[in-house]
Amino acid sequence: MKVIGDLTGVRGAEMDEVVVEETIVVGSAVAGAEETTVVFAGSDVADENWVIPGSGVAAESERRVVVGFALTKKKVNSFMQPKLLSLARKKGIFFVEIDFNRPLSEQGPFDVILHKLTDEEWRHSLEGFQEEHPEVTVLDPPYAIQNVYNRKSMLEEVAALNLSNSYGKVGVPKQLVVTCDPSSIAMEVEKAGLAFPIVAKPLVIDGTAKGHELSLAFDQASLSLLDPPLVLQEFVNHGGVVFKVYIVGDAVKAVRRKSLPNVDRRNLGNTEGIIPFPRVSCAAAPADEANLEPGVAEFPPTALLESLAKELCCRLGLRLFNIDIIRKYGTRDQFYVIDINYFPGFGKMPEYEHIFTDFLLKLVPNKYMKHPACA
Repeated sequence: MKVIGDLTGVRGAEMDEVVVEETIVVGSAVAGAEETTVVFAGSDVADENWVIPGSGVAAESERRVVVGFALTKKKVNSFMQPKLLSLARKKGIFFVEIDFNRPLSEQGPFDVILHKLTDEEWRHSLEGFQEEHPEVTVLDPPYAIQNVYNRKSMLEEVAALNLSNSYGKVGVPKQLVVTCDPSSIAMEVEKAGLAFPIVAKPLVIDGTAKGHELSLAFDQASLSLLDPPLVLQEFVNHGGVVFKVYIVGDAVKAVRRKSLPNVDRRNLGNTEGIIPFPRVSCAAAPADEANLEPGVAEFPPTALLESLAKELCCRLGLRLFNIDIIRKYGTRDQFYVIDINYFPGFGKMPEYEHIFTDFLLKLVPNKYMKHPACA
């Protein structure tokens, strides 16, 4: 059994730097009250077995929440951080890796299944498991995740919501789905009345880097260079700042990131072609408030974000996602949702360890027992 967790009590504080490259198990769904032998793969103790009292087990009288997870290696390394694992263990939460070489029905028992895989075989396996074990919480249902992997259906729910209250108005940029031959895109854009510049995004998020390859088209001639199927969105000037709003159940947390700068439409005639750009909200550094205009730097009202998050949780059927939202430049209360991501990089969310572990405990309240406060 390969395990990662907090070894500071065994080997000292230097173990905070352990990098995990292998599959992991934290705790065991079937462990008893005895001690557990663990192996830390990919670390300086990779060849050593350590007996850690209480690290992989909990007494029967204690709370125990078992979370089976099915994540890519990249997601494991970014999400399963030592601080999260240590805090989870203190709260009686154990993360157990799902073995793809065995039927899911033969594994567990699990209280929660946490996943982010896109292949059809896994989806069918999980849906079958849900039918047999409705008592297990799945984060999140495969059918709901599929809706946000398509950028058309993703933003339709935001548009249908048409959220407007005393704190502001939330919509989506004017957009068009194109699946036609590239030579016909210019005609479709003209018919739809989209104004340049136009942001081109792949229609489907397929879990690869290609699904996040965005570009900015400045003129009609350049549209024939695009590769459908795509979603085309009017570019909205927003002061070079995007707000990433993380949703974990009822918890809502926003961070500010750098984005594309404003475009002067009066000078569009001097710019032509297509400019590719990276996945801005992921690659860009945090936006320094000191270098931003006051109206640009100000976060959207918390009440507005909470209302938006609550509505989208219900409409999308998701509990783990984030929203990329921008404020139209020159306004105070006009916002646009430009993207929604399922199970994003929560490691960039402030205090995600506490928020996520508290969220997991709320999912299985019947197992909740009083536990010492965790730092």
